[in-house]
Amino acid sequence: MSQKLILDCDTGTDDAVAIMLAALHPELDLVGVTTVNGNVEVQYCTDNTLRVLDHIGRAEIPVYEGLRRPIVRSDFPVPRHSEVNPSSNIHGRELPLPPATSRKQDTGAVEFLVETYRATTDEIALVPVGPLSNIAAAIAIEPRLVEAVPEVVIMGGGNVKGNATPSAEFNIWADPEAAAAVFAAGFPRITLVPLDATHQALVSREQCQALAALGTPAGEAAATLIGQRITGYDATQPMATPGSAPVHDALCVAYLLHREVLDVQRTHVDVETAGALTVGRTVIDLYSRSGKEPNCDVALGADAGLFVDFMLRTFAPRS
Repeated sequence: MSQKLILDCDTGTDDAVAIMLAALHPELDLVGVTTVNGNVEVQYCTDNTLRVLDHIGRAEIPVYEGLRRPIVRSDFPVPRHSEVNPSSNIHGRELPLPPATSRKQDTGAVEFLVETYRATTDEIALVPVGPLSNIAAAIAIEPRLVEAVPEVVIMGGGNVKGNATPSAEFNIWADPEAAAAVFAAGFPRITLVPLDATHQALVSREQCQALAALGTPAGEAAATLIGQRITGYDATQPMATPGSAPVHDALCVAYLLHREVLDVQRTHVDVETAGALTVGRTVIDLYSRSGKEPNCDVALGADAGLFVDFMLRTFAPRS
C-alpha cells in the first residue's frame, strides 16, 4: 500500500522538487498540498504549487491555500524578508514554469487539515516544509489532531547553522510561536530535518545535467529549479562544495521511503520565541541538559548519493 501524505509548503524552488517527488513516486500517495506564507506571499506559494502540479500532469491533486501571516508576530512583511533571509534570491516570486490552468480549492488549508484528519481511517503522514503556521492553527482548533497524525516530518531549524539570522533557520524564524506550539503538542512521532542535515545532501550542476537528461517534465524542471538554487547559493551563501546547493524540502520526502537517507538522534527540541538575538532558534538538547523527555528525532547527517539517486529514479521515464 502506498504511503499517504499531505505536504504543507511555502512553495519556492525546493518545495517544488518535493511536490514533484511526492506526486510522482509510485509508492507515495499525495492526498493534498497546503500552502502557507513564507518564501513569498501565500498567494504566490499557491500559484507556484498549481504550476508544478500542472507541469507534471498531476493537476488532480488538490491545493488548499493557508495562512497569510504568522500566528503571533506582526513584524514579518514577506516583501522585505530578503533583508534578513538570503533564500529570497534563490526562489523568486514566480517559478519558471508555465502559468497554471488549475485552481485552488475553496476550502482553506487549516480547515482541510482538521477535517481530513478527523475523518480519515488511513494513516496520512504530515510533511510541513515551510513555516508551521497552518499546523499550529489546526491543532489549536482541534487538539485531537495530534493523535490522528501518525508521523510529522518537518524541514526546519538548525543546531549549529542558521540562514535567516546567525542562530535561526528561516522556516522556524518566520513563525517561532507556531513552531514552539507544534513541538510541544505531543505528536507521537516527529522528525526534524534541519540545515545540519540538508547541507550534507548537496546537489551539483553535473547532477542537474543528469536530471535534465532524463527528458521528463519533472527531470527538466528539477534541473532548472536546482540550477537556480545553485546560482543563488553561490552568490549569497556558498556551500562547502562550490557549484552545489541543498534541496531541503525534497530530502523530507525521500526520508518517508528511505529512512537510511538521514542519520537521526532522539532528543528534546524547543524553540526560542523571545530572545533578542536568538528568536526562532531551535534549541536541540543533544546532551540532555534540560532534563526534558525527548520529543523529536533530529537529523544530523544525510546520504547525498542516496538522495540524488532517489530523485533520478523518481523523475525517470516510466516504462
